[in-house]
Amino acid sequence: MKGYKLYLIRHGMTEANTQGRYVGLTDVPLSAEGVKEIYDLGEKYHYPPVQKVYTSPLKRCTQTADILYHGAYTAELGLLAEMNFGDFENRTPEQLADDPAYQKWLEGGLDNPPPEGESARDVVNRCYEALNIIISDMMYEGFTSAAVVTHGGIIMDMLTCFGLPKLAPNDCRCDFGEGFEISVSAAMWQRSGAFEILGRFPFAKAEDEEEED
Repeated sequence: MKGYKLYLIRHGMTEANTQGRYVGLTDVPLSAEGVKEIYDLGEKYHYPPVQKVYTSPLKRCTQTADILYHGAYTAELGLLAEMNFGDFENRTPEQLADDPAYQKWLEGGLDNPPPEGESARDVVNRCYEALNIIISDMMYEGFTSAAVVTHGGIIMDMLTCFGLPKLAPNDCRCDFGEGFEISVSAAMWQRSGAFEILGRFPFAKAEDEEEED
């Protein structure tokens, strides 16, 4: 039975990330440091070639995808965008500390969105729909490998909700330019809405690759 390999990759660093701001749909580019870091990761580690790259339409993701997979067959998918933080967008926890709405949001829950923002349940539903579109598209195109360049929160939701073995949210955190390798079979996805988590990504380069560089 045909399997599908996906590499879930978090975008590079932005100034807003450095400042600790909530950046969901705020369309910020990579910082100069973030660009350098992604180039350095591409030189130091092995990002296997893929047949297609699916990316969030936000600049920080499209820039990361272009650096790591320049010239690759790429499709933007709005469902891969980060959570909409509503009234908390582009603000820091310190700026929001005295806001009762912020305190309520920190209590968590699937149906406890920020004011004018998106609930966790909405994001999880989006993740499922995005994965379903990607897997269906790969089956239609006849592709078996793809990269998915998206956001840390989206990767965490995908892994904790649909990945096997089951991982705690903290075990699904990934740094900029890093992520997880997963394996999907059509039967497993259609039957259980689940995929197999193979491990962290990217991979150390083989010695012969390092010599060629």
